[in-house]
Amino acid sequence: MANRRDSRIEPSFEEAPRAKSSEGFSVSEEDRVVRRNRKSTAKGRSAKAKTSRRGRGGSRRGLFGIATRLVYWCFVLCIWGGIAAAGIVVYYGAKMPAATTWSIPDRAPNIKIVSVDGGLIANRGMSGGEAVGLHEMSPYIPQAVVAIEDRRFYSHFGIDPIGLSRAMVTNVLGGHFSQGGSTLTQQLAKNLFLTPDRTLERKVQEVLLALWLEHKHSKDQILEMYLNRVYFGSGAYGVEAASRRYFGKSARDVSLSEAALLAGLLKAPSKLSPARDPKAAEERAQLVLAAMREEGKISDKEYKVALSAPATRAPSYWTGSENYVADTVMEELPDLIGDVRGDIVVDTTVDLTLQKLAEQSIRRLIDESGKKLNVTQGALVSIDDSGAVRAMVGGYDYSTSQFDRASEARRQPGSAFKPFVYMAALEAGRTPDSVRNDAPIKIGKWTPDNYGGKYYGKVTLATALAKSLNSVAAQLTMEVGPDAVVEAAHRMGIQSDLQANTSIALGTSEVTPLELTSAYVPFANGGYKPDVHFIRRITTGDGKVLYENSGGSAPRVIKADVVGMMNSMMTGTVEIGTAKKAAFNWPSAGKTGTSQNSRDAWFVGYTANLTTGVWFGNDDGSPMKKVTGGALPAQAWHEFMVAAHEGVPVRPLPGTWKSTPSDTIVPDEIPSADASQPPPAPPAAVGQSQPAAPSQPVAQAPARQVRTTRPAETVDTGGFGMPSDSGETASIKHPVPPGNVGGPTKKRQTSILDILGGG
Repeated sequence: MANRRDSRIEPSFEEAPRAKSSEGFSVSEEDRVVRRNRKSTAKGRSAKAKTSRRGRGGSRRGLFGIATRLVYWCFVLCIWGGIAAAGIVVYYGAKMPAATTWSIPDRAPNIKIVSVDGGLIANRGMSGGEAVGLHEMSPYIPQAVVAIEDRRFYSHFGIDPIGLSRAMVTNVLGGHFSQGGSTLTQQLAKNLFLTPDRTLERKVQEVLLALWLEHKHSKDQILEMYLNRVYFGSGAYGVEAASRRYFGKSARDVSLSEAALLAGLLKAPSKLSPARDPKAAEERAQLVLAAMREEGKISDKEYKVALSAPATRAPSYWTGSENYVADTVMEELPDLIGDVRGDIVVDTTVDLTLQKLAEQSIRRLIDESGKKLNVTQGALVSIDDSGAVRAMVGGYDYSTSQFDRASEARRQPGSAFKPFVYMAALEAGRTPDSVRNDAPIKIGKWTPDNYGGKYYGKVTLATALAKSLNSVAAQLTMEVGPDAVVEAAHRMGIQSDLQANTSIALGTSEVTPLELTSAYVPFANGGYKPDVHFIRRITTGDGKVLYENSGGSAPRVIKADVVGMMNSMMTGTVEIGTAKKAAFNWPSAGKTGTSQNSRDAWFVGYTANLTTGVWFGNDDGSPMKKVTGGALPAQAWHEFMVAAHEGVPVRPLPGTWKSTPSDTIVPDEIPSADASQPPPAPPAAVGQSQPAAPSQPVAQAPARQVRTTRPAETVDTGGFGMPSDSGETASIKHPVPPGNVGGPTKKRQTSILDILGGG
């Protein structure tokens, strides 16, 4: 054993191979490598076997694992998303008032303005239309709105998950916001309670409010509230306002094609408004009709008929002149009832038939003669004896200009102001038969020329007023004083400030057509100044009376005998004077007026039934082409008054004054201020001699006898003094202008006021 241990041989990989000894062993490097390779080969075979096994079943387990993981993480994300959504809802919901305090806000009040016979004049207020029940409106309207805006309205609970999902997918695929998923209930909630801001907070609140609305109200109630409040474009809130805005009819009478057009507006009210883009509105309406057919709301036959007969839009929005009346009513309401807190009905004094007649007359005359005579605007006011305004036209077209020329425009009345001058003179003791010398006069630096520069010597006041002689009006103003004329005008109803100077005789102070017409009413009703008004009664929707015009007692502002004398004189204006074109088969009287260079043309006339004033001119004050009060205004007045008095029993004008015979002769043919008359011959140039005029007036027509109530008056041809305070008697010398009666005609080219008194 010892020898064996001593002879131990360690394995070596360094030396050359030796013969194998029987007593030990040895391992060569080659043998080691072989074994190592065999071991690696075994391991490789084992790995390949495993890989082979995985290739057969591992691919299936891998796909399933991926799907499992995807479902798992989606579930996790949904849970966290739900938690986050709940947190957002709780957060923004906590910022809202308690649900127990929620209530439907009152709808903006509507003001329904109706005529004296109950016809609709206008709807005003924030909504512009009265509330209409779902059962009252055309059934096509709710059907069309539901079909295009919310097809599952009657099945969802205030929120439509299907519609919301579809909208989200469409918006994602399109890369921009093109569809909304809001239901009609959500839209109502937004309109009732929220601002239109697109924020997460508003959207959350909208959802909560929609759920509350569905809990508190039925589907029909929600749809009715929505249709009566939603915006339809062009200032129309609610289906009634929109129907009247676009079709000139109530929502009760809307046809299928019209209902489709209204429903189509809800997507983009301002952009699709037929008042802005009729073609786009019609294309959208066709989509609505297709949706209604698809939903089974209409038949194929109804669909084809609606396509072949598209909605016909009203020609213009609020074009009727009755809207001038509506504007005036709206201005008066605060003073009568204060703030409007609910729907009200305003009964006016306006007769829609007369209103339309007035509008047609004004527009026709401007259409026919506007370009030729340079006339662009006109106004008309008609008032009855009680002060009730029966018609008021404030301009040619309300849709193009809402400025009311009847009640707001102050213009020079010209000779239409002269009745107040003559009234003051009559109150100072003159009579229609008093005589004045119509001749050139000079008051300071002012020379009031007659129309055409012609003068006709001794004339009665009746003739002077009928023929609108400026020199006589100026004389009377000097006699009674400008202050007396101003006082008389204010007493009769003029409200504007008047300048107390001599030129007021020719209407140089500005007034409105409404106040000038109202100031003539006492001549028509016997001397009483009524309260001029548009409103008879104001009631709530359920009939409660908030205001009623009781009429009251009208104060007497002019004596009965003066009324009779004024009516006698102004009758001559229509019969033989400057307003012959106004005459018709009723006793009537009035006065024409034309301001400097024909900037304004007027005729204010009256019967015992109506007092009507007419004005023509231009907003910029540019002159018309020889238009006088006896032309267009008298024609418009005639057309209106003839129609207004059709079938009405004839009544005489108040007053019984009559004159008595006298030997005073007055020329009968004095030129009237009529555009149809040939213009007078131009005056001679400065420094040029003029032919001597005869001592009698130029007119060669037969003279007529003028009646007076007293002996012929003594005339002082020497000065321009004032009469004594004791009044006119046969022994008093009356002031007359200097110059020879019927002498040479001289027209001042540089006169301060060249007012055409003949018109």
